[in-house]
Amino acid sequence: MGRKRILTVLAVLIVAVLAFAWIDGGREQQRMIEQPVPLPEGAR
Repeated sequence: MGRKRILTVLAVLIVAVLAFAWIDGGREQQRMIEQPVPLPEGAR
């Protein structure tokens, strides 16, 4: 394979992964993480 063909295949793969992540990313509703975090006494 030539260098141009390898770069084309890589570009197509990257676009496919980004498209999948974009489509799949909105399926589950986001929610806030509400959990108390212990802080050291000097940080207050």
